[in-house]
Amino acid sequence: MEQLDLFSSLQNSDTEHEEYLELVRKLNHYAELYYAQDEPEISDFEYDTLNNRLKQLEKEHPDWIVPESPSVRVGWKAEKGVLVKHNVPMLSLQDVFEKEEVYEFVNSMIAEFGQEAEFLVETKIDGLSMALRYEDGELKLAVTRGDGITEGEDVTMNARQIPDVVKQMKEPVPYIEIRGEVYMTRKAFESVNAKAEEEGKKTFANPRNCAAGTLRQIDTRITKERGLSLFIFNIQETRGVTFNTHLEGYEYLKRNGVKVIENCYKCRTADEVWDAITKIGNMRGDLEYDIDGAVVKLNNLSERNKLGNTIKFPRWAIAYKYPPEVKETRLLDVEVNTGRTGRVTPVAVFEPISLCGTMVSRATLHNQDFIDQLGLGIGDTILVYKSGEIIPKVKDVNKDKRPADWNPYKMPDMCPVCGHRLVRDEGGVDLKCVNLLCPGTLVNRIVNFVSRDCMDIKGFGTEYIRKLTESGYIRDIADVFELKDKREELIEGKVLGLEKNTDKLLASIESSKIETPADKVLAGLGIPGVGKATAKELIRTFGSIDAIAVADKGALVTVQDIGEISGEAIYDFFRDEGNRELLMRLKELGLNFEKAESEVQGSALSGLTFCITGTLDGMSRSEAEALIESNGGKPVSSVSKKTSYLLMGADAGSKERKARELGVPIISLDELKEMIAKE
Repeated sequence: MEQLDLFSSLQNSDTEHEEYLELVRKLNHYAELYYAQDEPEISDFEYDTLNNRLKQLEKEHPDWIVPESPSVRVGWKAEKGVLVKHNVPMLSLQDVFEKEEVYEFVNSMIAEFGQEAEFLVETKIDGLSMALRYEDGELKLAVTRGDGITEGEDVTMNARQIPDVVKQMKEPVPYIEIRGEVYMTRKAFESVNAKAEEEGKKTFANPRNCAAGTLRQIDTRITKERGLSLFIFNIQETRGVTFNTHLEGYEYLKRNGVKVIENCYKCRTADEVWDAITKIGNMRGDLEYDIDGAVVKLNNLSERNKLGNTIKFPRWAIAYKYPPEVKETRLLDVEVNTGRTGRVTPVAVFEPISLCGTMVSRATLHNQDFIDQLGLGIGDTILVYKSGEIIPKVKDVNKDKRPADWNPYKMPDMCPVCGHRLVRDEGGVDLKCVNLLCPGTLVNRIVNFVSRDCMDIKGFGTEYIRKLTESGYIRDIADVFELKDKREELIEGKVLGLEKNTDKLLASIESSKIETPADKVLAGLGIPGVGKATAKELIRTFGSIDAIAVADKGALVTVQDIGEISGEAIYDFFRDEGNRELLMRLKELGLNFEKAESEVQGSALSGLTFCITGTLDGMSRSEAEALIESNGGKPVSSVSKKTSYLLMGADAGSKERKARELGVPIISLDELKEMIAKE
């Protein structure tokens, strides 16, 4: 249903050309999240559905094709680390989705090279592509795919932490570059996410997402402990050794201890190729890692060289993408859980089914809007699939099998943990518990409260918070500032380690009361929709937390970026008796509730919004934000038509392109300073 919703929303465009441009924009947005930020927003299947529609429109209207189309771009610009030029392009593969397309490819190769043409069918690992360069047998460089054509990112230090990466070849040659896929086993992925959950950190969406983020870590110790794996699937370039076939290259690599793709079938006919694809598809559930398809390629290297490549794909290979496995089951119940952020999530509980080789009986239902979209009720027969081969999702409801006593499911109005009334989050989609005393959210609320963007208490990590909450020293955020009264107990019980560590943390807590401005105190309260920027705007408008607390809804919604839903959430928060008592304690403990007179130095940027991108010369991003705010302006995180200026430094990313598309003026740091100086 999700992919259909994405597709149908695009079909509502007035013209097909508008639909095409919207597809380009959406696909580039999803690709940037996937490649540049390692935070996929939709599944591969959903992306492919949109991408296929784009290809159809471009085939029908080739004059529409724009330079930024995903059909032209190979990968994504490498932005994070040291960039390395590609010696050999790291191209992607042409995806196919139908049996007929596989037969068409194989038969075209046979027509070109005769009945002696040999094909290899291999598993397509769902991971991150990486090339390894060896000189005289020694590993010299590891580089990511990046844009696929020009350059990628140097990840040599992290690659050395992967057990499957061979550092020294047994049969050295002057030069060889090999390409493989970095991935995570399901077991390693589950271990990483379990640890993140325990520490109150953000979990990864899937193993591919986790592998990509891990390979680009600054701290190699993190890479080592997460347990990445690697399969090699191609020899890119050699000097001092030659091979006639792909399999000959594999044999050389195996002799040198290199782990190559383990499921590889040699075929001669289209029927044999399809049988191998089917065989690999059937084993998906038995593999310890995720695959998203099967690769079909010519074995003979001279035949490959003769065919060459397009600007984006090799002509001698294709990738068949498996459709998600979907099964019916019966919905038994809906559990409602309160997470550590206060978000309340409904979870479908259904009769166990086997998907991709594993038994599943639960899947997230996201929120009430998603449930309403499905038209879901207890007892319904539902269609469940695995997104990215790992995360179960509910796709649809078989309404023909609906029970006679059916009723639509509605989420409760009260928190299942503390019984507090739930409120809609910003945007009106998620329900949240805003009770500051809710046990279900305590650890994460404290983590947020002491974080850099809020109270900024140095050295107050998640493990300390967990120990203090579990031992009863912290029951709400105000208890943080009463820990000084428990100093002797904390030292005696070694709750925070040695005396020196305890005193250091207690001193940080005390100094934070003096140094933290009112807007950061407000941001730390965890009010839905009130983050760093909104908290600043509220304090700037009302002058104090006390004034915000007595403001009516009409006054709140006049503040920039606060709508009816977030305005109501703020209003309700300050009228909750438990929250009011807690705020009174915080004020009595000495936290800043009023705007400091020195916060605004001028008004040259009053009424203007600035989005920052790239690396600024001689100034950090946080310093630039402070400069903008101190002169009456407002930093924003994304570019829109309402953005006044894009402040751009070196190595700007996609925000530059978005600003140019929308006609948003782009300025340098020097130009910003000139604007301020003119006041």
